[in-house]
Amino acid sequence: MELRTLRATGMTAKEEAELEAAEEEERRKRKKVGDAARVEYLIRDAMAQGKFDNLKYSGKPIPGLGERYDPDWWVKGLIQREHLSGLGPKAILLRTEDAELDAKLDALYSETQVREVVEDFNARVIDARRQLQGGPPVITKTRDIGVELERWRERRAAAQAAAAAAAAARESLNQELASKQLWWRRIWNGSG
Repeated sequence: MELRTLRATGMTAKEEAELEAAEEEERRKRKKVGDAARVEYLIRDAMAQGKFDNLKYSGKPIPGLGERYDPDWWVKGLIQREHLSGLGPKAILLRTEDAELDAKLDALYSETQVREVVEDFNARVIDARRQLQGGPPVITKTRDIGVELERWRERRAAAQAAAAAAAAARESLNQELASKQLWWRRIWNGSG
């Protein structure tokens, strides 16, 4: 048997027994070290190897640390991170739509269209509140159609005023450029 061991490992049985004894001694030493000391050693070792360099939030606050606990945080994070639409509980979809509703209304051309979109949104919010299937609570509020129409009119008037101001500035610039071109033409042609 000793001859077989020598041929297989290149060690004698005595050397192999010494190796086993040394490994057993090492195992006993490791068991004596507590978990906290082992974790501390592993952290120091990883720091020495540079494994904690260039972390994503190094020197920055951890996002969401001070917020209250939300049991659906992972679903919301996935939907936001992956830009998913049409998936998820109605409550979350309605919150997302509520945040984007003003931009959607600004793209419409008539008060009738704005009224229809707001009525449809309100109907879906009320329907989601009636659901009995569970999921996150619906905290999205319905929108007052009159208030939304007034806000839409104000935003539309502000956009039209900004467009008119931009057009006036462009026209003024074009006139100034045209007068300079005429001046250069007169100088170039020698009639100025």
